Order: sequence, then C-alpha cells, then structure tokens
Amino acid sequence: MGLLNQTLNNFSVHIVDSGISLNTDIFETNVINLALLVGGIFYLGSNALSEGLLERQQKILGAIQESEERLEQAVTRLSESETQLQQAQLVIESITKDAETTAKQVKSGILADGKVEIERLTLAAKAQIRTIETQLRKQLSDYVVSLALQRVTLQLEGKLGTDLQKQIIDQNISKIEN
Repeated sequence: MGLLNQTLNNFSVHIVDSGISLNTDIFETNVINLALLVGGIFYLGSNALSEGLLERQQKILGAIQESEERLEQAVTRLSESETQLQQAQLVIESITKDAETTAKQVKSGILADGKVEIERLTLAAKAQIRTIETQLRKQLSDYVVSLALQRVTLQLEGKLGTDLQKQIIDQNISKIEN
C-alpha cells in the first residue's frame, strides 16, 4: 500500500511541475464537437449495434434451442437405451434360468441313463456269470460222468467175462428190436 501512495505522490508532483492543467474554455477545447461526434456515433452506431446484437442474440437463442433439442434427443436415446438394457437383462436372466434348467435336466438324464446302464451291465454280468456257472457245472458233471464211466468200465472189464458181456449186448439188442 505504501508503494501505491508513493507512486501517486510522484505522479501528482510530476503533473504540477510539468504545467499540465485543466482548460475550461469550451470552444477552445472542442468539447461541443466531441459531444456531437460522440452523439452521432452513438445515434448512428446504435442501430448497427442493435442489429448486430439482435442477430447475435438470435444466433445464441438458435444455438440454445438446438442444444436443448439435442439434449432432449439424448435424453430420449438414454431412456430407450436403459429400456433396452433392462430388456436385455431380462432376456439374459431368462436364458440363464433356461440354461440352468436344461443343465439340471441333462444331469438328471445322464444320471438316470447311467443308472439304467449300470443295471443293464449288472444284469448282463449276472447272466454271464450264470452261463459260466452252468457251463462249468455241465463240464464238471461231464467230467464226473466220464470218470464214473471210466471206473465202472474198469470195474466191469475186470469182473465181467466175455460171456456175460455177450449176454448183456444180446439183451440190449433184443430190447431195441422190440
């Protein structure tokens, strides 16, 4: 603040020393001419200035209206986009639910098919085991019969004579003929 006061004091001292003073003579200072010139410029320039300002105002209003229209369009597009987003989310939820349902059905189907296949394989294995058991029993039975026949044959050969063998053969032949 002190610097400002010092500068103003130096300026006022300089003005007083240089002899600058206010001239109050109206005709000598051309105040009337200046007033007429300023008044004419104001009067003539005000129309051009008014027209320029009106044109500028109209351009600004047009730009504001265009911006408002764009804003309304943007708001409309935003609400449409939000609606589409909600619809898309509903579709996605529906697809997700359908996918989960389908996955559960497929899982149940696979498990049921697996159970059926396991039961089928179990039955097939049991049938195969029964067949093998039957074959083994038959083979064992045949083997036992064969061994028994061999023993009987050996016993009979040792005990039966040729006469007794001929007699048994003749009896069997006579049974067949009858």
